[in-house]
Amino acid sequence: MLPPVTTIWNAFLLLMERGGPVMWPLLLLSTISVTLSVERFWFWWRANAGGGRDRLRAILVALRKGDTPGVLALSKDDPSPYSQVATDLARDGVDDAVAIAAVEMQRPRMDRFMNMMSTIITAAPMLGILGTVSGIIRSFELLGGKDTLSDPRLVSGGIAEALVATAAGLVVALITLFPYMYFRAQSDKALGRLESVIASAKLGATVRTEPLRGTREDMALRV
Repeated sequence: MLPPVTTIWNAFLLLMERGGPVMWPLLLLSTISVTLSVERFWFWWRANAGGGRDRLRAILVALRKGDTPGVLALSKDDPSPYSQVATDLARDGVDDAVAIAAVEMQRPRMDRFMNMMSTIITAAPMLGILGTVSGIIRSFELLGGKDTLSDPRLVSGGIAEALVATAAGLVVALITLFPYMYFRAQSDKALGRLESVIASAKLGATVRTEPLRGTREDMALRV
């Protein structure tokens, strides 16, 4: 049987109180981290799902054959970086300048929010350490005060703040670190696939009797 919602909420508020003021910035960072992770998971799932991999294989085959209309048809309504680069190569040519520009246009989409997640990984433990320092300072102020300390639990409150804040900072950093490393690996893998797209387009340009170009007028004449 699950505990009542009020009990969970009260426990949460108690934890936030024990951790001190830095718990609220840490809560904000954890919320941002989870939101960004969900968005990135959705992006890479759409790009690498079963249908996306099959479409990428078909695009590579069409590029190697120099089939510009086939490449444009396969890439239509596909927002993945692979289809976008293939479309640019099919329409504008396969020279290095076009290829580099096409990849650089997609790089911000693949690396989106990576800097923010990296910042969270660094900032969360530092906020935890800040909470640790503030808790220890509070405990020493009580111990070094002129008044007689009648309740030892007052000192333990500062120590608890230090420990809870440190643990919370590490937890936020860890729940951000693992998705970050996964997304970084996906971005590196995507760059390798984009290199395959470029290589296939260049191979297709060498086996065709016409340049790998395709304007709307050319497409209409071929159809």
